[in-house]
Amino acid sequence: MFVRRQAPPALDESVVDALSKVQTSTLGHLRDHGFPRGLTPIRRPLGFVGSAFTVRLPHLDSTALHVAADEVRPGDVLVVDQSGDTRSCFGGMVAFTSATRGAVGAVVSGSINDVDEILELGLPVFSAGVSARTTRILGVEGAINVPVTVGGVVVNPGDVVFGDSDGVAVVSREEALDLAAILAGKEALEPELKEKITVGGKLSEWSGALAHFEAGLGDRAE
Repeated sequence: MFVRRQAPPALDESVVDALSKVQTSTLGHLRDHGFPRGLTPIRRPLGFVGSAFTVRLPHLDSTALHVAADEVRPGDVLVVDQSGDTRSCFGGMVAFTSATRGAVGAVVSGSINDVDEILELGLPVFSAGVSARTTRILGVEGAINVPVTVGGVVVNPGDVVFGDSDGVAVVSREEALDLAAILAGKEALEPELKEKITVGGKLSEWSGALAHFEAGLGDRAE
């Protein structure tokens, strides 16, 4: 059985602009959820912000992904749940089609292939690895724009997916702008802190680490 649901509207450009200016690792200072685990970027540096266009595949059958690659829109991030399978569903033609349709990135829970082609194409991709073993077009089942799970994270169609050289994160549309403002404010403090450290200031005092360390210090060696 195949399922095809309509994709949510495109992201507001204000969300894309705001998250493009901050780092995923800054969000990692504030929360633990929303970070797909076990995925690495095809290259560094990279960066993208887009709307999740989700696909769920039943292991070996990548029929739904070929349909999805034709249907992604400018600004979408293709998010693929391979149901635990480790072979590649994402090769050169899928990447080319997705990029030609306007996808800004891809997040794949399985492997990829045709790496040189994808690198030449310039499409940012996070995946679980590289494999010459690939999926097939079997016509068994699959679903487009349904909730999926990638790297332990539930991704809903239309969620905001943003990635950079540090990793990839998934946040809801409702919180995206507020989060971006918080992250930008946190990052804005860094230049002044670096100036203070340059002239002898202590990172551990600024972060509070020194106070915790000294409060828990045992007998001091003379």
